[in-house]
Amino acid sequence: MRTNIPFVRFGLIILPDQRWQQSARRWRLAEEYGFDHAWTYDHLGWRSLVDGPWFDAVPTLTAAATVTTRIRLGTLVASPNFRHPVSFARQLTALDDISDGRIVLGLGAGAGGASFDARVLGDPDLTPGQRVDRYGEFAELLDLLLRTDHVTWRGHYYRAVDARNLPGCTQRPRIPLILAADGPRSMALAARLGDGWVTTGGGSSATAGRSGWWRVVADSIVRFADALSVAGRDPVPVPKYLSLDASGDYALRSAAAFVDAAGRAAELGFTDVVTHWPRPAEPYAGDESVLEAVAADVLPDRRYPRVRAAGQDPT
Repeated sequence: MRTNIPFVRFGLIILPDQRWQQSARRWRLAEEYGFDHAWTYDHLGWRSLVDGPWFDAVPTLTAAATVTTRIRLGTLVASPNFRHPVSFARQLTALDDISDGRIVLGLGAGAGGASFDARVLGDPDLTPGQRVDRYGEFAELLDLLLRTDHVTWRGHYYRAVDARNLPGCTQRPRIPLILAADGPRSMALAARLGDGWVTTGGGSSATAGRSGWWRVVADSIVRFADALSVAGRDPVPVPKYLSLDASGDYALRSAAAFVDAAGRAAELGFTDVVTHWPRPAEPYAGDESVLEAVAADVLPDRRYPRVRAAGQDPT
């Protein structure tokens, strides 16, 4: 199996669908296997899993920070669907402190009325344009709150009156923001404000299939580089994240499939790839032995010494 992937950083998405007594193992192993970052979803409930166990992202990441020491932790992605920038900034500041500066915030526009988050709160449906407007205001205000003490803001979607942020983030000037973007307006926002960019290909796999999805992704990274140039930023050092499983082909269905997808992303210019921790049933149904094989064959130089030792239990 090919393992000479051009340099990328590897991440795992761990859905918050288990009680912590079970889930803690996954977060510890994500670090011990050598992954660079680990993420969770930020929803009130999600798709077919809404009828099963589901836990909030902020306390989940807080707990994850206490059982890890190195790995970056974050949301992929948080959205304005049910969060307010003022209260969310306080939660993020606490997370950054507890994790000793290991939090990364993935942020996106949020889905419309078809999503559980929007429906359960009884909020009116927003048009795609309105969601991008709200996303821009949310990101602008959150950026300001994480950087600045005494913030007053009167926008269309949000208000803040003398909001405080002391002691501020452990990371300076603030927690890194990885902004999700596919359309021109959200890409312009990510290019101007983001410390990185993440894409799922904009849902193109549903209509274009796997090969079409890769064509869309290849076009997207070029468009994002153009947006960075317009914003006066050098495209090269800006991290670019790709969610591999959005292709419609689960990357951890086999170790070879993961290596192929990660290598393809790296060749397009992505600096980071993410896949989902295998689950016993859909979505992301798979076998943890594949994850173990990836850790053994693709990430051996990143693993902790006690995991390298033959026959040693990494938990």
